Amino acid sequence: MTKQEFVDQVANSSGLGKAEAGSAVDAVLSTIQETLSRGGEVNFTGFGKFSVADRGARQGVNPQTGERIQIAASRVPRFSAGSALKNAVKS
Repeated sequence: MTKQEFVDQVANSSGLGKAEAGSAVDAVLSTIQETLSRGGEVNFTGFGKFSVADRGARQGVNPQTGERIQIAASRVPRFSAGSALKNAVKS
């Protein structure tokens, strides 16, 4: 599903216009992005939790040359699915 298809679904299910639904979706996504960039968490009970994880530095291998390389430490976004979402996907 693309973002535009998602906005269309939100507009149909909420009764909002497509422009309003697009603004709402953009606002939700930017709020999640801003919160994660500050190192915070976003928790939707039953749906899931967005958080930030630290990934340590490690050794890697260049697949073309076989040469060992050092991969720098980084911060990455994580999503943990909640129980309601897990149950919805199972059935």
